[in-house]
Amino acid sequence: MKRPPPRTLRGQLTTGLVTLLALACLTVGITTTLALRGFLLGRLDEQLRASGGRFAASLEHETEPDADNRPDTRGQADATFGARLLDGAVTRAAVVDGAADHPVRLTSRDRLALVNVPMDGNGHSIRLSSLGTYRVTAVQGDDQDSLITGLPLRPVEETVHRLEAVEAVVFGTALLVTGVAGALWVRVSLHPLHRVTARAAEVAGLPLASGEIAMPAPLPDTDPRTEVGRVGTALNDMLGHVEKALTSRQASEQRLRHFAADASHELRTPVANIRGHAELALRHHGPVPAEVRRALERVQGESQRMSRLVDDLLLLVRLDAGRPLAHEAVDLTLLILDATDDARAAGPGHHWLLDLPEEPVTVTGDSHRLQQAIGNLLANARTHTPPGTDVSITLTTHGSGVHVSVSDNGPGIPDEIRPEVFGRFVRADHARSRTNGSTGLGLAIVHAVITAHGGTATVTSRRGRTTFRLTLPH
Repeated sequence: MKRPPPRTLRGQLTTGLVTLLALACLTVGITTTLALRGFLLGRLDEQLRASGGRFAASLEHETEPDADNRPDTRGQADATFGARLLDGAVTRAAVVDGAADHPVRLTSRDRLALVNVPMDGNGHSIRLSSLGTYRVTAVQGDDQDSLITGLPLRPVEETVHRLEAVEAVVFGTALLVTGVAGALWVRVSLHPLHRVTARAAEVAGLPLASGEIAMPAPLPDTDPRTEVGRVGTALNDMLGHVEKALTSRQASEQRLRHFAADASHELRTPVANIRGHAELALRHHGPVPAEVRRALERVQGESQRMSRLVDDLLLLVRLDAGRPLAHEAVDLTLLILDATDDARAAGPGHHWLLDLPEEPVTVTGDSHRLQQAIGNLLANARTHTPPGTDVSITLTTHGSGVHVSVSDNGPGIPDEIRPEVFGRFVRADHARSRTNGSTGLGLAIVHAVITAHGGTATVTSRRGRTTFRLTLPH
């Protein structure tokens, strides 16, 4: 399987450095090898020219010469090859061995190779079956024959191979040392960049969406003369702008919370007074015109709705401010039973289904707020689905979590408001009626209460199936 190229900058730089050095070593190795081979072949050719073809010329004698006419091997190096060609045919071939010469057995291919040697006095390489590769030169003899003299190429090849082995060891060691040293050097050089990425990752892990955020300290040693220093400077500037924006947002949210809390406190008393006066007027025993009674009933209904809105706003403000909740053992099984009884009494036209474990399930939290959250989910299912809808409440435990699911087979939640269904004052008037006096804060309270308990609230919805799922730590 082909290994993928490195993706990190450190890996790419180290790989690039080693690759460039390997190419340089390969170029140097090929150049020196070719230069040495050419130099050695040149010296070999000079030796051949210096011999003047004396050994090959001595082969012009008869095949069985007397003692005075033996081939001249004086001054000839061992393994010197000589051959005489007459009329395109090899008449005799021998090789020097010490102070004597020995005939050489030639194959038809060897004879053809000797015949094809140009008679130009230059060196040419051929291969003889019984002797190996030779460097030969051909000159014209006195009898209009061709005299070929050759020296073995084995010493040249051995020297070149020895150089290649030395270069392989030296260059391999250099590549290994350079790879290790280069990796360390690149790592040290990129250390400032690692600080930048670590600081960016630290900021990315901060919960910037809400709450007061403590931004990390600026990066030190941001040298504007270097690329990494400029990146660090830009990151410090960006973090400074983000910190100012978050501080401004936090101050604005604090002012809004204080305003909502103050307004809620201030509104509770006049709303209660309006509600009390409306109830007192409705209790009047004397004759009251129908129009006046209808107006008083409207005043009473709206004051009740206003009172619930003020209470919900005050609860959300307290939860946003991080007010501590009660920490006590809460029997969720009993709490769901009570909430379902209340929902069944308020919505007798719905079918309320329970799926509870045999053993009671308890969690640690605020029983009043948890009951309010579950009650809001059941009220949401009751008020936003038509009579006859099946509403099922399921309680399960899994690992370290407790799950409460409220499902219905109603019309579902419109796609455009589903991502914001837990927001405040979120409604879909074309699908959900406001005649029930809903404040639009019920699901927002569910989300805030469950989040304050360290849990999560999610929703999935399609036509004919809507499920709200609460998860609490066990």
